[in-house]
Amino acid sequence: MAIKSTIYDHREFTTFIAGMNAHFTVWQDKNAKTLKALRSGCHPKDVIAQLSESLLSHYADKPLIDPYDIYQHLMDYWADIMQDDCYLIASDGWKADTYRIIETDKKGKEKDKGWTCDLVPKPLIVARYYAKEKAAIDQLTVDLVAITAKLVELEEEHGGEDGTFSELEKVNKANVASRLNEIKGDKEANDDAVVLNDWLKLNTDETDLKRRVKDAEAELDARAYGYYSKLTEAEIKMLVVDDKWLTTMKAAIRGEMDRISQGLTQRVKELAERYETPLPQMVSQVTNLEQKVNGHLKRMGFAW
Repeated sequence: MAIKSTIYDHREFTTFIAGMNAHFTVWQDKNAKTLKALRSGCHPKDVIAQLSESLLSHYADKPLIDPYDIYQHLMDYWADIMQDDCYLIASDGWKADTYRIIETDKKGKEKDKGWTCDLVPKPLIVARYYAKEKAAIDQLTVDLVAITAKLVELEEEHGGEDGTFSELEKVNKANVASRLNEIKGDKEANDDAVVLNDWLKLNTDETDLKRRVKDAEAELDARAYGYYSKLTEAEIKMLVVDDKWLTTMKAAIRGEMDRISQGLTQRVKELAERYETPLPQMVSQVTNLEQKVNGHLKRMGFAW
């Protein structure tokens, strides 16, 4: 950890990382304009050819980083997502059309599994326009996980052969309430009553949080779905080019820089371990070992 922090906090290294981030920003700003200029009838193969060559030349001769590693991140993303997006734009222009997800079960019955949009997925709309609502749901989810963990802990702590829950066939609200009713007025069962009441309180809180999360998610889903009809072409371009394509590429390149940083740290660590023992000390250790070996050989009758 000392080696890692020394490298990561070193002025030259922080300057290098800042410089690489700024270097990507230059490429990003230049190509954002080009990508937002795409229109119906464009040729996706020409798009990726121009984009990839631009990226390769932009990272040529940069220290530590291989431009073809950066290039590969772009090509992987193109194959996974961006290619399909460009073909949608080539066909229909900048349109964010939603559609229902209909699945057919084994009996042939169709089920509506919600909605989606290929060019502008729901998370982009939520992150851009409903970040506050999403943060509130995330906090509710954290609270729910904490309550569920307390329930599990309580059940494990008092679930042994002589534990409070040992009398229950199954730990659920009905059985816990029934058990509380059975021991009502029994002073010797006060400790059990406390545990059971704690479980009921946690169970009520858990149920309430599950309902609140479900309701909040349903409301956010409806608001996000309704926002698509309000999107302008400029907003769609911003969501697709800035928030989707270039943000993904930026994250991929940062990941590449992290990989390089970790490799550098590991290499320095290996060198530090290799040269941890000074040469004179190593020579002395070898001489001592050689004398011991010679002594053993002499006692065994070997001489030269």
